[in-house]
Amino acid sequence: MKISTKGRYALRMLLDLAEHQEDGYVALKDIAERQGISKKYLEQIIPLFNKSDILRTTRGFQGGYRLAKAPAACTVGEILRLTEGSISPVACLEHTPIECERCNDCATLPVWQGLYQIISEYLDGITLQDILNQQKERSSDTYVI
Repeated sequence: MKISTKGRYALRMLLDLAEHQEDGYVALKDIAERQGISKKYLEQIIPLFNKSDILRTTRGFQGGYRLAKAPAACTVGEILRLTEGSISPVACLEHTPIECERCNDCATLPVWQGLYQIISEYLDGITLQDILNQQKERSSDTYVI
């Protein structure tokens, strides 16, 4: 499994919103500038979140974007599923029930199921808040004399 640029940038965009949550609605140009991502690219990512419960949008002079729920309630797994479509390591696990005609005789299926479970548990166990907390810890550990 390889996470695309779209998935990585979406995660950075949502982390930026989580970090600036107290600022209200945040303009896309501000996120783009802080993250070093083109505004045009972010505009292509935003529609992926339109039907989710992650992002709120408002238009107008004070318009912009903000998280619809607390950073502690947004998991990396949820974000990557929206941007990548699937986090499955193999195509046969993308559907439930498994539609592969060989699934009953496949010797490697348990390997892929185990990997998928580990990937899902790991990514679903990390929230935006966890990442922000880790970032704060790393920056507070750095000091200069």
